[in-house]
Amino acid sequence: MKALVTGGNGFLGRYIVEKLLEKGWSITSLSRRQDGELARLGVPTITASVADKAALGRACAGMDAVFHVAAKVGMGGPWNEFYQTNVIGTQNVIEACVNNGVPRLIYTSSPSVVFDGSDHDLLDESAPYPERYLAHYPKSKALAEQDVLQANGAGGLLTCSLRPHLVWGPRDTNLIPRLIDRAKKGKVKIIGAGENIVSNVYVENAADAHLLAAEKLAPGSPVAGSAYFITQREPVRLWDWINEILKGLDLPPVTSKIPFGVAYAVGAAMELAYGALGLEGEPMMTRFLAQQMARSHHYSIEKARRELGWEPAIGHKEGMTRLIADFKARG
Repeated sequence: MKALVTGGNGFLGRYIVEKLLEKGWSITSLSRRQDGELARLGVPTITASVADKAALGRACAGMDAVFHVAAKVGMGGPWNEFYQTNVIGTQNVIEACVNNGVPRLIYTSSPSVVFDGSDHDLLDESAPYPERYLAHYPKSKALAEQDVLQANGAGGLLTCSLRPHLVWGPRDTNLIPRLIDRAKKGKVKIIGAGENIVSNVYVENAADAHLLAAEKLAPGSPVAGSAYFITQREPVRLWDWINEILKGLDLPPVTSKIPFGVAYAVGAAMELAYGALGLEGEPMMTRFLAQQMARSHHYSIEKARRELGWEPAIGHKEGMTRLIADFKARG
């Protein structure tokens, strides 16, 4: 079996590639840069962005499945950058799949596509997309997910969307490193009461879900045209989890608090300043980030269990042991 993984050199993408190789698949990665580790694994990389239709067409030729993991992430930046990569790029992937007769497309989405700023408690996939988004990332991912699901059946292409939440684990280059950096600088504060419950997922468990989706994606299957939340069995108290990571790395816990209303107002002011002054990079706080850090976002995985046959194989304790060992080894 042959598969293309867009963003195969990314955090989650690399794990998907490795697990596919273990299953005997022949893999090609498409990403913006070459990757030495993928080369050592014998995985060829097509150096291109998802904006390059010609490169995508060549990459999709002869593939049995495409895992579209590549995306622009972040809390800052102009809308057009998110739109071109996450929306237009995804439309290009869909077009390349249809034109080349690829039978299966597995899209990596995010639970943020349904986040409306309120507390979510065991929310399931029946939740609607909100009418308004406070950040470009969730809006662009929602538009792209809708395109993917609506493309199910087009030209024989079957599609599904996975929504892994707060993906963490060894080799992370985004979520945990940013947390550690800000904690060392004393720039992390508990927003709100600090009692909010969140779902998250260990990276290998998220990768397993992608392989199962490819396996189950078949004509007549309920997986075709469906979206799935992918998280650990049990949620965590966000700030307890953050402090568990910091303690494991011999860093002081976060104890100081800031009211949610203050953080939200600061986020709004920083967004305005960055937009008006054309500042590069990401604001330290945004309205969306304030909501994410103060609200509960806990999602049901019953649909994934039932239709994908997926269960998170690596539990919280084992995952944390691996995470801490990896970051300590980095020095």
